[in-house]
Order: sequence, then C-alpha cells, then structure tokens
Amino acid sequence: MSRTDKPRTHQDEGVHTDPAALDELTAAGAGGGADVGPDGGVAGYRASATLSLGVELRRQLRRRRTQLVLALVALLPVILVVAFEIGDAEANRRSGAFIDLATASAPNFVVVALLVSGSFLLPMIVALYFGDTIASESSWSSMKYLLAIPVPRHRLLRQKAVASALLSALTLALLPLVAVVVGVIWYGAGEAISPTGDSVSFGQSLIAIGLGTVYIIIQLSWVAALGLLLSVSTDAPLGAVGGTVLVSILSQILDQITALGDLREFLPTHFAMAWMDLIATDVDWTDMAAGVFSAVTFATVFGLLAARRFATRDITS
Repeated sequence: MSRTDKPRTHQDEGVHTDPAALDELTAAGAGGGADVGPDGGVAGYRASATLSLGVELRRQLRRRRTQLVLALVALLPVILVVAFEIGDAEANRRSGAFIDLATASAPNFVVVALLVSGSFLLPMIVALYFGDTIASESSWSSMKYLLAIPVPRHRLLRQKAVASALLSALTLALLPLVAVVVGVIWYGAGEAISPTGDSVSFGQSLIAIGLGTVYIIIQLSWVAALGLLLSVSTDAPLGAVGGTVLVSILSQILDQITALGDLREFLPTHFAMAWMDLIATDVDWTDMAAGVFSAVTFATVFGLLAARRFATRDITS
C-alpha cells in the first residue's frame, strides 16, 4: 500500500483514544475538571442550583427594555399632571366621570392614572415581560446553551416565569405608588370622591388602592400566561408580545358589543375594571370575585399549555 493510500487514524486527526485522556476531556467539558459521577454526570451536580432566581432577576433588570418600562411607568403620573395643568382641569362633581374628578384629591388622581393605563398600557407591560422571556432566548440562539449547562426545561421555564411575574408586579405596583406621591404634592391628601357622590377617607382610599392594585395584578395573570404560551411557541419576541396584546384588545372590543349579552362574561377582560367598585362606601365584591376566578382559570389553562409545549418543543436555537 502506498503512502498516500494509508488509512487515516485518530492520531492523524489529533484525537486521542487513550481512555484516561477521554475521561479528562469529559470531566473538563462537564465541569471544568470536576469528578465524574457513576452515571456519567458531574459529581455534585444539582438541578436546583442551576439558573438561580437572583441571577435571572439581575439579568432582566440590566436589560434596557426593563429599565425603559420602569422609567415610563414612573414618569406617567408626572405626564398626567402636566396634561391636567396645561388643560386647566378643575374637579367637576356633576360630570359623572372619574376623569373629571382627577384633580379633586390624590386618591382620585391615582384612580384616573390606573384607569387610563388599564386598558392598554398595563396589559402591554405584562405581555412584554412574559412574551419576551423565552422567545428572546431563541432569537439570540442562546436557548440551547442554557439547556446544555444543563438546566432542566421545567426549571428554566419556571425561573423565567417567576422572574417575569416579579418584574410585572413591581412595575404594576410602581404606578400607583408614584401616583400617590405626585398626587399628594399637587392635589393634597383629600377624600376619594366617586362619580356617584360617595366619598372615602384618605386612609381608607389608600387601602382600596392597594387592594385594587392586587386585583389588577391577579386579573392580568391571564395575559401573563398567554404571553408565556406564545413565547414558547415562536422564536420572534415581537410576535409573542404583539399577539398577546392583540388578543387583549380583541377581547375588549368584543366586550363592548352589548348584543353578546351574558356571553361577554366569558371574555377574559370583562371584569378588568371591577376594582373600581372599591371606591365606594359599600363595596360590592361580586364582580371582583368573578374577575379573579375568570383570570385564574384562563391563566391555569394557558400556563399548562405553555409547560406542555415547551417540554416537547424541539430546541434548535
């Protein structure tokens, strides 16, 4: 056999076949020189130690997207004050609308801030956090490297969902908190006045606003779960976020069609504004209870579908 016909060996390609050398390479690739366990994994490896919640939260907080959203929410009350000052707004108890009572007191200002942002801005924020969480990793082609650490799929999805939920709750709570401070400075710590003529003391109104914020967070859980479902179903973050927002808008449009009658109660946004019942001397909890049940039901269904989809998805990016 000629020299050129000589078969190529592993040594010719620079691959060592010595078993001891292969063990060293395996250990280095699995854990940087760590001992290899009897099952072939790294000794001491614990799935619960991968992708800690603190690491994911710090990573999300450093993103420009998160910083811009928090800044926008913090500036919104200031923007509203400027708008009311430019428009020379005065409280009108006869108008029958909350928007005309915005300057009556700080609690009224907070209610209006939540009211004007509740139909679009707040659902969009939740959709942004959840719709972007998995899809962004796919678009950056980093998902397969996270799973190769290895991070179990169920843990990866859970940690990202929990981080998104905490960021959403923080952002949603930031709006009324800043609005209270700005409202007290500009309009004083007076009573909350409803269009029906009911008035609630400043202290009681703060409790009502706190409960209302909790209700909004729970009610938007269906948006979070839908965003997560779309996020695990696509590699395009904009598609997941936009799809979630479009579903929310469509639900609100259908809710305005009175011809649907009682069927509107099955829409996820039908009870979105039920928290406004808290600004009254006698609080009716019926719509809020129905809103919580509706949101939790939709969130559970969408969440289970998201977990199943992610568990069986072929990760290629």
